Amino acid sequence: MSRDFTWRDAGRTVVFRRGGVGAAVEVLREHGVGEFELLSTERALVGANRLMESASRVHLVARGQVPAAAAALMDALAPPPQAEEGVQVRPLVALGGGRVVDVAKAVAAISGAEVVAIPTTLSGAEMTGIHRLPEGAEERAKAMARPSLVIADPEAMTGQEERDLRASAMNALAHGADTLYLPLSNPVSEMTALRGAALIASALDEERETRDRAALALGSILCGYAIDSAGIGLHHLVCQTLVRLCGTPHAETNAAILRPALAYLAERAPEPYERLASALSTSRNGLAERVAELGRPKRLGDLGDDAHVDEAIEAMQKRPELRSVPGPPTREDLMRLVQQAW
Repeated sequence: MSRDFTWRDAGRTVVFRRGGVGAAVEVLREHGVGEFELLSTERALVGANRLMESASRVHLVARGQVPAAAAALMDALAPPPQAEEGVQVRPLVALGGGRVVDVAKAVAAISGAEVVAIPTTLSGAEMTGIHRLPEGAEERAKAMARPSLVIADPEAMTGQEERDLRASAMNALAHGADTLYLPLSNPVSEMTALRGAALIASALDEERETRDRAALALGSILCGYAIDSAGIGLHHLVCQTLVRLCGTPHAETNAAILRPALAYLAERAPEPYERLASALSTSRNGLAERVAELGRPKRLGDLGDDAHVDEAIEAMQKRPELRSVPGPPTREDLMRLVQQAW
């Protein structure tokens, strides 16, 4: 079992603790967070009574995409432009999955609030300064926001039903796998990506009842650190665009796209993907099948409408990150990749 720990990393602290949700109020106080606004969902709030009671206010994050959900909370959480100077804003504590954490980051990019993340999935959003901005307020953004405190409770992070958990875990694994060839890839991002991928795979190979959930959660955190350091590559630019334009679910899209994306990348950047294959206990030629075995993804055709796929491919081609992909992929390559997952 992975041990509990506190990791301080240049302006960010990760408190990895079993029972962390139950102890969150104490952890917040230990790190100087007294009054705070709590962002969450009805599902994530179950069992978080102390956190709710301690919050100044509780805000339920609406379903849907981050820009609209963040915009809906702007009046309550971000001062109007004419009042911003000198206005003190309470820290935002985000208890939930990646959408909840990203909404908190989006609002904080406008308000300047400190963000505390208490993740309940393996989204990795708690480890990154990568997010979209609230609709209608993009020009007011001060800077992208990264949580300064993460309370990582492995039981909370790995409590989803098995199919959902595996999809979330493939999103996490992809955070590491997608960074290995990028210009900003570095020894630290590579080390965390490969170690995180190995932890995720070994945990998913275990039976659910005896699984090392702390190892699975730690793997997600390490892969999240890797993508925050090295940046976004092919897999994530494809997935983000499909989610935005085709309406497919985030984690399931990541799980479905990972297999064809790795097959493409492993052929064009063999050296880093030999190392990833070794971390996953397979060969480079077996990477695609290995992640399919781990993630057991659904077909995207069962999850969304293909009416906007052409539009999505055009949008992918305009993403600046595409220039860093070995190749880089043509329109036909991108369409083939999506069709293999659809």
